[in-house]
Amino acid sequence: MGTWDIGPFDNDTAADFAHTLDETAEDEREVLVRATLARAVRALDHLEGPEGDEAVAAAALVAAQCPGGEPVCDVYGPEETLPVFAAGLRPLAVEALDRVVSEASELAELWDETPDGPAWRAVIGRLRDVLDPPVPPQEDILFETVVASGRFRD
Repeated sequence: MGTWDIGPFDNDTAADFAHTLDETAEDEREVLVRATLARAVRALDHLEGPEGDEAVAAAALVAAQCPGGEPVCDVYGPEETLPVFAAGLRPLAVEALDRVVSEASELAELWDETPDGPAWRAVIGRLRDVLDPPVPPQEDILFETVVASGRFRD
């Protein structure tokens, strides 16, 4: 496995995916990202490691454009301009990340055999949270609404 760190582009497969994106016509880059995510989602029986690496990289590109998203690695990530991705890619990216960390994923299996497995899963979790932010508990929202409305009295 040509992997040197836990980041979305810290492996040979993801770096190659970035290069492919750079070589793809600008108006076809979103199509490539969508197809990469969809391929991971469709792998119902077993998601191979390289497809998982590409799905993580594609999801990181989508997450980078979301509020709270982190910029993509400028060394191994794409060098060419990416389009503003459609918001509809977010749920697909979440679903792809869920497949990447599932029991039927070679990539998850390989990472779980290493000491860095938990850190890698944390990276995937952060990407997922940016793409699909957790909803705060309802009681907190209700309390804030009551206090903000002035109906709360001691």
